Amino acid sequence: MLRGKLKQVSELVKLLKKQERLIEDNKTIRQSIDVRNPYIDPLHYLQAELLYRSRKDEGNAEVNKALMITMAGIASGMQNTG
Repeated sequence: MLRGKLKQVSELVKLLKKQERLIEDNKTIRQSIDVRNPYIDPLHYLQAELLYRSRKDEGNAEVNKALMITMAGIASGMQNTG
């Protein structure tokens, strides 16, 4: 449901701004995001798996540590590229 709503809103924004891609009008930010995503996306997938494992076994220190590392990695990538 949430993915459907996100897609709907994204399409509406593109329509209103008369753009084919989000942030098309800001080349610097668009390029930054395009460069960042291939590095950050795997961390998102790993984080989702680690969240699942952490919720199944809250006492697993190794999983919780790995989860914190993914959070730090994503935050670092976001900080450097916006």
